[in-house]
Amino acid sequence: MRIIILGAPGAGKGTQAQLLCQKFDIPQISTGAIFRANVVAGSELGKLAKGYIDEGLFVPDEITDSLVRERLHQEDTQDGFLLDGYPRTLAQVASLDEILREQGHVVDIVLELVTDKDELVQRLLKRAQVEGRADDTAEVITRRMDVYAEQTKPLSRIYDQRGILARVDGTGTIEEVQQRLQDALRDR
Repeated sequence: MRIIILGAPGAGKGTQAQLLCQKFDIPQISTGAIFRANVVAGSELGKLAKGYIDEGLFVPDEITDSLVRERLHQEDTQDGFLLDGYPRTLAQVASLDEILREQGHVVDIVLELVTDKDELVQRLLKRAQVEGRADDTAEVITRRMDVYAEQTKPLSRIYDQRGILARVDGTGTIEEVQQRLQDALRDR
């Protein structure tokens, strides 16, 4: 199964993706986690990504596409995967389509977590306190929400037109949201 999970910053994509990956025994590919790990490691990719992340901006498509292409060619992704945080732009949708076409695959389903903006901001501010994430300041959160609305939200329309989008209510407990996601996967 090849899954994409979409949702605004703070929608719970990472948490829910991790649970789905455990259930379906597929790797979670989180571009944000990969970039943050490289920042901590002080790698060239990390240094490059840090400036964008700290400003609440997306790392440029060509860098992210290359990272995803490399990851999707690894052995553990051949029977499926869950993409968390990719694609984020219309250009990345085209790049992902090309990568998968080269492998003879397509995206099976796109799960979109839909959550109220005020709740998202509160979740992110709480996460900043708990995890100490530098990219979760009020100013950066606002910028990330704007960037998401402008660049990523239009992706749901594309996937809806392809007939593979499932919108899922992202409010409630982790368990409630996870059940809704699993129900959406079962319904496909």
